[in-house]
Amino acid sequence: MTGPGHERLSLDPDLTRQGAVDGAWWPATYDAGAELPALIAAIDQRLNRRVLRVGLHVDTWDNIPHRIAAPGRQVKVGWFRTIDPHVVNLIIPGIEHLNLLVIPPDTTPAAAHKALAMATRCRADSRGRTRPGDILAAAGQKGPADATAEQELSLAGWDNEGGQTRTGNRSKPHHQPRSPR
Repeated sequence: MTGPGHERLSLDPDLTRQGAVDGAWWPATYDAGAELPALIAAIDQRLNRRVLRVGLHVDTWDNIPHRIAAPGRQVKVGWFRTIDPHVVNLIIPGIEHLNLLVIPPDTTPAAAHKALAMATRCRADSRGRTRPGDILAAAGQKGPADATAEQELSLAGWDNEGGQTRTGNRSKPHHQPRSPR
């Protein structure tokens, strides 16, 4: 993705696989058929590898195709209820799999850009304990002026270990779940 779409995808530059996610993606809609081709092309280009399969949460996405056409291949698309609704999973040879945080399309640009940045740093800041929904909650929170993203992630990680959140509010997908197929 170049130009305007470039800021809609962030990847951990090292792909160390130590966090809950390996980057983030901010699609324009929840229409999988419309959004996945650009994501697949961007990942192919950035990693110089070919995406073979995509997995996503069935209740989060609309218009989910069985396959997506990509240069020289058809990328299989699987939909599940067991995958985190805030994640898209990409199977890529030599990387095993890539988990990207899905930033809801209706997220404000400021919160989306914060989540894009936080998703690539969460592995170091929280030692892999931060969940995808925690990143979204931290990116959208209106905390004190001196609160940093790292402090917000730290609080989210503490909640994952049995503590209580600062606001007591967990992030949920912003999209209305679809009826089962």
